[in-house]
Order: sequence, then structure tokens, then C-alpha cells
Amino acid sequence: MKILTDVHTHTNVSTHAYSTLHENMVAAKNRGLELVAMTNHAPSIGDAPHIWHFMYFKALPRMIEGVKLLCGAEVNVLNESGDIDIPESVLCDLEVVIASIHPPTYKEERGGDHTKTWLNIMENEYVDILGHTGSPDYPFDIDAVVKRAKEKNKCIEINNHSFISRPQNIEICREIAMACKKYETPVVVNSDAHFMSKVGEVSLATEMLKEIDFPERLVMNLTAERFIEYISKKKNKVFKFEE
Repeated sequence: MKILTDVHTHTNVSTHAYSTLHENMVAAKNRGLELVAMTNHAPSIGDAPHIWHFMYFKALPRMIEGVKLLCGAEVNVLNESGDIDIPESVLCDLEVVIASIHPPTYKEERGGDHTKTWLNIMENEYVDILGHTGSPDYPFDIDAVVKRAKEKNKCIEINNHSFISRPQNIEICREIAMACKKYETPVVVNSDAHFMSKVGEVSLATEMLKEIDFPERLVMNLTAERFIEYISKKKNKVFKFEE
């Protein structure tokens, strides 16, 4: 399985990421990628960019080094009610929205059952992807959430970074992928890169998918064409990619 896009990447507008947008796009070109989404952390994270960062993407070209660029955010899930940290007035213009639980910004306690959180997040029409859901600190009913994601046309992320920095997540990531296969829920396979050399690096995630014989037809970011078609229909928007 060769993934030709990466729709979860970070740049150094957050100081815990270390490469510029241009460096990421050069790395994407060198890896043979067709498309990258820049999805920096939303403002509740301590070193996140100001909200203005997410309001002025029109300043950017949408083709850099021959690689298509989409602009969005990794928003923070704040509580069980499914509140997130970018207002709807800004959210509606973002091209890719990943919703993730990060312990510094999620107000609910570790442990317990966090199924309601993910079900409520999926009621937000602007959220496209449920990010790195495999944390054992925040367990949930995998079948219920994955089935609902299928119904709401949300993608579940298979996050390669989890296989490196969050090894406690690996077994749950496999269970989630198996459920996505069972219910035919779409997924995206991403690097969650915080440095340019990691852009498009998803080999550990794809190896796991190969082991479980995961169908390529459910991988929405297999190619740029497939992801653009998916996100265009979802957003009811035509994307133009120009230098």
C-alpha cells in the first residue's frame, strides 16, 4: 500500500514542531507525494499559533514544489460535550479539520468511558477526521464510534506517529483498524509529522494495515485525486491548486 498524500502535518508555527511549510513541501516532493495538508495545532495548546494563522491561508500558494497544499487545523477536543477550540466562523473555511484529544486541553479525567466525547464530536459538521484515537488513557466503545463515523462520513485516522512515540496505543490502533474494516468506515493514514523528514512517513501504519488485509478502497488519502474528491463532496467546495 503506497500512500501518496499526508493530511496531518505540522510546521514550526508551533514551537514543538521544527520545520517550515516550505521545508515540509520539499520533503513531500522528494518522497513522491502528491498532496499535503498543513494542520497545525489549534490555539488551546500552549505553543499553538494565534487564531489569525487559521484565518489567512489565502496568502499561500496551493501548489508548492509541485505538491498540492490543503490548509486546515488539528483542533483540540475540550470536553465530553464535543466542544473544540476554533469558532465556527473560522472552522467553516478550513479545508481539513482533524479533531484530537490532547491531555493538556481535554478537561475529562483519564480512564472511564469517553464514547460520548467522540459521538458528540461527530455531530460537528466541520470535523472531517478523528485524530489518533488509540490512547488507552481515554477508552471508548470502538464499535459504536466506528459505526457512527461511517454513518456521519468521518474518517478515522491511522496515525504513524503513534507507532513511534505512543507504543501503548499500537494494539488499540489495530483494533480500531479492524473495526473500520468490519464496518467499512473510511480511514486516512498520516504521519503527524513534526519535522520535515517525517512528512509522508507512514510505513509502520501501512505495515499494520497490510497484516490485517485492510482494503485500499477505504483509505481516503491513498491518492490526491481520491482525497480531493472526498473532501470536495464533504465541504461542497471546488479546490484549485496554483503556484
